[in-house]
Parts: sequence; structure tokens; C-alpha cells
Amino acid sequence: MTDSKPLLALDRAALMMQLVPYLISQGEVSVVDAARDFDVSPEQMRAMVEKLTVIGLPGDGGFWQLPHDLFDIDWDLLDTHDTISITNTVGLENAPRLTAREAAALLAGLQLARTLPGVGDSDIVQELLSKLSRGASSTPAEVIVAPGPVDDARDVVDQALKTAVAVSFTYKAPDAATTIRTVDPVKVHIAGGQWYLQGWCHLRQSMRTFHLDRVSEIELTGIPITHGEEPIPALFAPGEDDVLVEVKYPSAMAPLLGGYIDRANISVSGNSAIATLRVADEQSMKRLAARGGGEIEIISPASARAAAVAWAQAGLEQYLTEDSR
Repeated sequence: MTDSKPLLALDRAALMMQLVPYLISQGEVSVVDAARDFDVSPEQMRAMVEKLTVIGLPGDGGFWQLPHDLFDIDWDLLDTHDTISITNTVGLENAPRLTAREAAALLAGLQLARTLPGVGDSDIVQELLSKLSRGASSTPAEVIVAPGPVDDARDVVDQALKTAVAVSFTYKAPDAATTIRTVDPVKVHIAGGQWYLQGWCHLRQSMRTFHLDRVSEIELTGIPITHGEEPIPALFAPGEDDVLVEVKYPSAMAPLLGGYIDRANISVSGNSAIATLRVADEQSMKRLAARGGGEIEIISPASARAAAVAWAQAGLEQYLTEDSR
């Protein structure tokens, strides 16, 4: 049993704040057991409980006006059986609670967060999932986050982070040659519904961001992670090899261009707009131009214009060849 010792004002306030939730969760508890749980003497615990009866909700002018505005206890139970039972909680049991729908939405978000490498085994996430399931005003619907096409890649990255080894995978960027990458993984992000891996690329000798949908044949290596502490760029920060491209298009087409112009600098003049954007490969502008059906013009650089023209010409020739058969 803890020896009786004076309680500092700060400690006493902290204990009093924890006491009411504790008593509500216990229902009935002996003074001795409560004192043990709070690491105080039984005399100190009894004094704390007795002080509860002068604490509550202030009425008009800062004064308590009604009996139910104060906490109360079962005095007979305390005096005859040395047992604490709180009988008036000043409306704490009526605190707002999440609706079943709100709880289900948060559960879905936590389940998604649990798939992030390094997070899934976190006790905090597991405890929050349990509390949300219990704490809603009614039972939330069972939530299942369906597996996605990049789950295997995330699992391998999770193992790599746990064992501190690099991963190897085949990477195919749009309109670029397939490469084999060895990467010291650092983080996995989700943005705009897409998953990305950030890590030190042994091929490029720098931190790079990889679209997980373009990763295949990923596996663990026996190479220890040696660049895990390198500075990590922002997820969509400009890269050293990025190309600055200008495209002109009708303003009404903006919703059709999607992610291409999400982070572009855009100037509007009349019914037209010019977007200045950074791309990892100017070859990707060919697909953007094709979306517009002749309405999108690549202004610069000249090499991006030439690539789009050549690509369109090759497609036209293939169409003419097929049509002539």
C-alpha cells in the first residue's frame, strides 16, 4: 500500500480529472482498490472522493443552483462498506457520440492507414479500431477495405523496412524503357487514390518517387539499407530531370485534363488557357495531346511538340495501313 504523502496541487488536479471517468467505468470499487490504482493512500482517496460532491457545472452567475449540477456518491455505501459508487455524473454519460455511419467512416480510414508499411503492427491503430467499434451510438456497419493491386508491393516494402534491406523491382514509366531498380525504401504514401513509394534509388543515386501501379516483380534483396536517412523530397516536388512544358487548351477542357494540370501554373485569356507544368518525361505529353482531339497544343519545348507529332503520325499511318487491307 502506498505510504501517505502530501499531494502537490498539480498532481491533485490531474488525479481529480482522471477520477470521475475511472469511477464511471468501475461502477463500484473499494477505497483500497481505487487507492492502489491511483497510487495514493486510502485516506487520500477517500478525501478526493468526498471533494467530488462540491464539483460540478456552474449555473447562472457562476454559482451552482440545482442538486444535479454537482457530482454525487452513494454515501451509505462509502460509510458502511468502504466502497465508492458515483451516483450523479453531471451529464457526462450524455456526451456526444459518433453515429454508426461516422464510426464506420473512421474505421475504414484506420483500416486503410493500417496497410501502410510500418503502421499495421501499431498498437495505437489496433486500440483505436477497438474503441471506435465500441464507442458509437449504435453498432457501426462492418467495414472491409478491399485489397488493391498494389497490396503485394506494400507487403514486400513492409518486410523490407522491418528487416532493413533494399527491394528490387521492375519499373515501367509511361513512354519510357523498362528498368530494374534497387531501392532503399523510406516511405509509402497515398495521394489522389494512388500509392507511391519513396526511397533511395541505387540506379539514379538519389531519392526518387515510384508509382506503385508501375512496379512489378518486387522482391527483397540481401542489400542492407544505407540511405534511409537521406532527406526525403515532397511527394510531388520537382525533380532534377523534370521538363518544363507549356500547353494551350480551351478553358472548358480543364476538367478533362485531370491530374495533368493539378499542380500547373495556369494563365487564362478569354476562352483559352496556358498551363506550365513539370513532367518527368516530355514523351508523356503525347497522351495529353491525344486527349484533346486536336484542341490541345504543345507550345514548348520543341522536342515535346515533335514527339507528339511523330506519335500521331505513326498512329495515322497504322490506321491507313489497316484500312487499306
